[in-house]
Amino acid sequence: MPRRHGPALLTALVAGTAALAAIVAFAGSALFSGGGSKQVGTESVARTPAAPAHSTGVWIGTWAGAPTAGVADTYTDDDLTRRTIRNVVHTSIGGDAARITLSNLFGTRPLLVDQATVNTRPVSFRSAPSVTIPAGGQVVSDPVVVPVAPDADLVVTLRTPTADGPVTIHPNSHQTSYVADRHGTWRSNLWRYLTAVDVRNKAAAGAIVAIGDSLTAGTGSTLDANSRWPDVLADRLRGRYAVVNQGIAGNRILRDGQGYGQIYGQRASARFDRDVLGVADVKTVIIALGVNDVQQFPQERDPQRIADALRAMTERAHDRGLHVVGATLMPFEGSLAWTPARDAVRNQVNALIRAGGIFDEVVDFDRVVRDPYRPSRLLPEFDCGDHLHLNDNGYLRLGHQVDLRTLHQNRPASDQL
Repeated sequence: MPRRHGPALLTALVAGTAALAAIVAFAGSALFSGGGSKQVGTESVARTPAAPAHSTGVWIGTWAGAPTAGVADTYTDDDLTRRTIRNVVHTSIGGDAARITLSNLFGTRPLLVDQATVNTRPVSFRSAPSVTIPAGGQVVSDPVVVPVAPDADLVVTLRTPTADGPVTIHPNSHQTSYVADRHGTWRSNLWRYLTAVDVRNKAAAGAIVAIGDSLTAGTGSTLDANSRWPDVLADRLRGRYAVVNQGIAGNRILRDGQGYGQIYGQRASARFDRDVLGVADVKTVIIALGVNDVQQFPQERDPQRIADALRAMTERAHDRGLHVVGATLMPFEGSLAWTPARDAVRNQVNALIRAGGIFDEVVDFDRVVRDPYRPSRLLPEFDCGDHLHLNDNGYLRLGHQVDLRTLHQNRPASDQL
């Protein structure tokens, strides 16, 4: 049975006041120690699938959370030196070591992280216990020798004693994380600064990256149940591949996010290199995008422009030797943005996808969740209630629709031809 909820470690870290107090006590000697930490200024550090020379495994992305926006953090305190962020993430594969990627992409000032841990194991950056990340930059940690279980919750704790925003976040995580200061601990649905976790693994064949919108990110799914369709796919693969979810709620292909603080993220065509090609040991990408271009204001009325943008992402993936699977756009009649004209655009995009020439393989999400008696709407048994997003049963259906036999085909990279 898949381990949908975190292991005993997570319970020990975050379940209840007593456990949280124990963590703060631990941090008193580990995370909240005084000065003397060496700080390292760093530019953006490239991530690589290559393992250290002494390792028998390779680095593979087990989890990621695409950065979407910089926001003012609502968790403020006049004593930021006792503030920690506990990002709870769910792994797809395990390994015998880990490394983390921290991002200050949307920050306007250098970000100091003066202590970090993975499941309470200290993290270093170029052998130093702290790091300063420039505005707009990111950093990859040194390897941390820590056992990482597959299909399990992992806690990455950060202390940011001088951070005053904007905070680089991934919102609507459908996973409970925590922010603590001297006044107490608060639950949070944001991942802060943490954008990737890689593991050293000698058994898995690589990573599969799902890039999408809220239907990939899991809007409508049960909190902390890890029932998004990429989670279901990871369970089916049983460790043969990692599955990395790079879905952003509200994300579009052709336009940047239009929501408050632009929390819908950069358009997929702009973030593709970072969020897909930048994942450690990526082999296959599943593209599930386009419905927000059709239904969000301003709406894209030309289905060919959407199809061409999808094809362009496929070509960029091919240049890196990746295999590409693409999904059809699911129905949304009954939602606030639905009109017959927009549904017609969606159907035309699907016709272009099904005709071939855009992706290497097609997974027909539309066909398996639509009402056969009214194809412009979701089957009620899969509808979370807003007529756009799915419930856990719907995401389970999507995760089982992906044909495992089509996920990885050897393809030489263009620069190797």
